Amino acid sequence: MPNWHDVLNEINKEQQEHIVAANNVLDRVRRKYLAHLATLTGRNTICYYSAFLTKTNVEGIDITDEDKNSFMTCINGMDRTRGLDLMLHTPGGGIAATESLVHYLRQMFGRDIRAIVPQISMSAGTMLALSCKSVLMGKQSCLGPIDPQILGIPADVVVTEFKRAFEEIKADPHKAHVWSPILNRYSPSFLSQCEYAVEWSAAFVQAALEENMLADDIKKKDKAADIVAALSSAAANKAHNKHIHSEKLKELGVTVEVLEGNQEIQDAVLTVHHCYIHTMTGTSVLKIVENDNGRAVVRHLAQPQNPQAMSLGFGGPA
Repeated sequence: MPNWHDVLNEINKEQQEHIVAANNVLDRVRRKYLAHLATLTGRNTICYYSAFLTKTNVEGIDITDEDKNSFMTCINGMDRTRGLDLMLHTPGGGIAATESLVHYLRQMFGRDIRAIVPQISMSAGTMLALSCKSVLMGKQSCLGPIDPQILGIPADVVVTEFKRAFEEIKADPHKAHVWSPILNRYSPSFLSQCEYAVEWSAAFVQAALEENMLADDIKKKDKAADIVAALSSAAANKAHNKHIHSEKLKELGVTVEVLEGNQEIQDAVLTVHHCYIHTMTGTSVLKIVENDNGRAVVRHLAQPQNPQAMSLGFGGPA
């Protein structure tokens, strides 16, 4: 199957031969390989791709409630008995939107949902992956910590910092002068918001693991708690953008399928991934939710005259 350069050459050749818009060529090539992947697996496939690696600090690249409409469009008409492979490439997003999306996907496909992570799925994207029955990952793939962020501040760090301040001031009241400028940065109720966010995130992922990935394990409660603790701890992970690869995830108890175990599937997955990266790099696309039948909801970088730029695509590859 084509690699990154082969896909780019195919896109350029198609554009030269057919003299059509670059967007149309990207769609045709991408949908061809996505349909091929679904044929190989025999499963419904939806790709959820964000342009967060090429369009940083732009509104619209994260998981939001808006995504559910996109998934509803792509799932409509599917034979749901074939299960779902959910290919993820996302920086994460809101816990509420992610939790609701997981609930919806479970209503549609039950427990028969597998995550595929060709490269990176972080934060709430990790939560999405952990809600599935397994995660198909390659040597280059990674998930990330699930500790929630509030206004860009790690909630778990705030809780830890307040506890440290309390203990140090209790032991030596003079340290109140040292901690005062630090604690004064936080608004009233901020600590409670952080505590609630940490509890919510942990409870959601704990339940998601118990209900699907670990559902048949007699020790599912304890194993889920261990996974949540390891991925939630800011102290252990040091940074929210830490990349956690398949070997470590398997050690923690996550059900990981090795992408390299099937060469044909590996080639097909990575080719589809390359197609999406070319699309994200060469166009104004911010996010794509697309199924293997060529139905897609595509959100573009907002233009001043069109702040809600979005397109809906139907039909298989030409």
